[in-house]
Amino acid sequence: MLPRGASSMPPPPNPAPYFPPSRVTLPSGLEILRTFSGAVIFLEILFGTIVWILVAATQIPLPLLQGWVMFVAVTAWFLSIVFLSVFLLGYANRIAVNWNQADFIFHGATFVFYFGAFLLQAATTSLHHLPRKFNSTTQERILSGREYNISIAASIFAFATAVCYGCSTALALRRWRLNNS
Repeated sequence: MLPRGASSMPPPPNPAPYFPPSRVTLPSGLEILRTFSGAVIFLEILFGTIVWILVAATQIPLPLLQGWVMFVAVTAWFLSIVFLSVFLLGYANRIAVNWNQADFIFHGATFVFYFGAFLLQAATTSLHHLPRKFNSTTQERILSGREYNISIAASIFAFATAVCYGCSTALALRRWRLNNS
């Protein structure tokens, strides 16, 4: 016979052991902007903004290629802002995630996509001399002189952004390996 108020069921386990504390090696708040990683993320956002503004400034003669460039640039830009905001607002200390691993995976994947976008933008730029319509008697080019210059600038900034994501990947890998050893 059980005493009054006692139950035959054991008490539920404490959920705290099932949620490991978050591992954060980057500072929160404005201090993140004083680190190399924070500065590089800021450059990713800045250069990414320039890339999609430049791509949008052309008439997008090859929508399949430049559509992908635009998708990668805007998506990476948005996710980088979210990632930086998590640290600026201090949410990284409240969310139980291995932030070093998440940083490495995010920046590594984004580096691969952005480098591919850079290659597609450079390919679009290199086709500037081709006619817009192959069966036409006019000599209208795929890219006008102004659009060609804008496309060159977009290619350069896409490369610079890809390099920034590559640097962030290397910094994240270093932090992740140092923290796991």
